[in-house]
Amino acid sequence: MGGREAAFGAQERYVAMVILEHAILDVIPGREAEFESAFAQAKPIIAASPGCKYASLSRCLERTGCYLLIVDWERLEDHTEGFRGSSAYEEWRRLLHHFYDPFPTVEHFQPVGQ
Repeated sequence: MGGREAAFGAQERYVAMVILEHAILDVIPGREAEFESAFAQAKPIIAASPGCKYASLSRCLERTGCYLLIVDWERLEDHTEGFRGSSAYEEWRRLLHHFYDPFPTVEHFQPVGQ
């Protein structure tokens, strides 16, 4: 297997091992900069949570105030029970939840066909 094929194969193996959390975050208009600053404080909280492999926040180009949160978890329970049941989640919630309108729906995805 060549370089590109080998890299793709390695990426496929990585993806097959994670649960992908996805949330569209609609931030109250005019509070985007404040939200981004709060997220910078909150990101290390989730990143340090057991089972969290990766977390990212992206800003939507078409809709002002719209963000995409993606978190890779080793297992669904690492998020739903571990993180959400922890004191770290309380701090995450304190930092971020007051920025959303409406409150986001969080969904989890698992790779198919592997």
